[in-house]
Amino acid sequence: MDRLDQYRVFVRVAEMGSFIKAAHALDLPRTTVSAAIQQLEQGIGVRLLHRTTRQVQLTADGVLLLDRVRPLLDEADDIGQMFRASQRAVSGRLHVDMPSRIARRLVAPALRNLLRRYPRLQLVMGSTDRAIDLVREGVDCAIRVGTLQDSSLVAHRLGMLTLINCASADYLHEYGMPAHPGDLSQGHWAVGYASPTTGRELPWEYMSHGTLHHATIPSRLVVNNAESYIACCTAGIGLIQIPRFDVQHLLDRGRLVEVMPEFRPPPMPISLIYPHRGHRSRRVGAFIEWFEELIHPHLQG
Repeated sequence: MDRLDQYRVFVRVAEMGSFIKAAHALDLPRTTVSAAIQQLEQGIGVRLLHRTTRQVQLTADGVLLLDRVRPLLDEADDIGQMFRASQRAVSGRLHVDMPSRIARRLVAPALRNLLRRYPRLQLVMGSTDRAIDLVREGVDCAIRVGTLQDSSLVAHRLGMLTLINCASADYLHEYGMPAHPGDLSQGHWAVGYASPTTGRELPWEYMSHGTLHHATIPSRLVVNNAESYIACCTAGIGLIQIPRFDVQHLLDRGRLVEVMPEFRPPPMPISLIYPHRGHRSRRVGAFIEWFEELIHPHLQG
């Protein structure tokens, strides 16, 4: 392994804080990763990492080296792409993360198209609904819905997802069709949704004449994931507010009905995020281009 490859291994270990995770991300044996770091430390004559049983941390010299080699590796990769014709083909492993409902409703049914377009691409798809550290977990890019918090990541805004109010036909038969948000406090029920960050039930929001409003509607049930939220609405327990793509198949079959279309919730931003590493890989760029085509019909406007 040459010095440039040793630098690549060092950067990945430093970013992920783990020899095992770095080895998995680089598709190398752990012993090879460990040997590369040892050879690099011997070659430059300083200790770069503090090793413990639980984690790996940078020494002061390691921090200095990390800042210097990142732009060096970016430049080396750019030079390689200039002269290597094979770089025109998207290939290798791409690790992406996304909300489980987007994975199930949108991405999984369309994956054959992506893999036919890029037959040398290997996709590792995570679909947990928890917030993750992209760098530490070796994720190349992630789809995120809602307001972004981590400013250290590069964000590629895709647009705004349309949200709707809906209920099951059985619910509407029993409780009637609300015509205005003011009707919701008169004998109607919501399926409550708990915020993933605070655990508190989210309010019922709607837009009217360009202004955000809140409505009062009681709930007898509060859930904390979209799967249960939709299932309870379909069972006739109450009204919900949900991205339209998530229930379009149920609307088409008549199992759910949109209510109060003039008073929809505010749309939610959807973005693709990826770590800031100087330049975007061809794999990430190819996935962004493909997903933009996929999500476009579900965006507002």
